[in-house]
Amino acid sequence: VLLGKIKEADRAPKRKREHMINKKRERFVMFPIETISARMLDYYVGRNDALIIDLEKEKAYAESHVRGAVNIPYETLENRKDLPMNKILVFYCDRGGASMAAAREFVRRGYRTRSVIGGFTAYRGRNLVSGDR
Repeated sequence: VLLGKIKEADRAPKRKREHMINKKRERFVMFPIETISARMLDYYVGRNDALIIDLEKEKAYAESHVRGAVNIPYETLENRKDLPMNKILVFYCDRGGASMAAAREFVRRGYRTRSVIGGFTAYRGRNLVSGDR
């Protein structure tokens, strides 16, 4: 009888650990984020089913951006509830980190998203708009 109680006691912490691991998995569900190269950004310009979002500050956007992109600085994005659910949201920022975070957040909300790897600094496409010209 004592041996049976010892074995049951050994299993209890294991069950508790497994329960905790399962709880962590539920909390940290990974959402697939589709990434695109800076070169592929031109593919989304002018499409009716896509909205290109420049996450840089207003001054950087005024200096240069991708044609057709709307400027929503990353700092203000969290409060936005007016973005269209029926469009692919294509996020880009300076280097790609903020666009990845934005894409992840909006996938959680049920949107279809893309994040530009390397960001705007990697873009060399034909749809560059410059404020100087």
